Amino acid sequence: MLVVELAFTPTPERLAARSAHRETLARLHAEGELVAAGPWADDAGALLVFAVDRGRLEEILDADPYYRGTPGVEVREVRTWTPVVGGLQPS
Repeated sequence: MLVVELAFTPTPERLAARSAHRETLARLHAEGELVAAGPWADDAGALLVFAVDRGRLEEILDADPYYRGTPGVEVREVRTWTPVVGGLQPS
């Protein structure tokens, strides 16, 4: 699994792009590629947990302009995560 950490600034462009981005997240979740996603309580960023390999994650990030090019959104870190309890267990 891969975890993506985002950082936000309160720009109007980010907020304008958010609804289309969330539609994409809902589709990815329904397809089983996204396990969970949501903003930090202070809306300073978000955490997304994907059940995909690195190549597919890059495709996802490239296809959604929210990650690459929307002012106010920065991909801070992408890390591999191996859950021990809960979530989807790696096969």
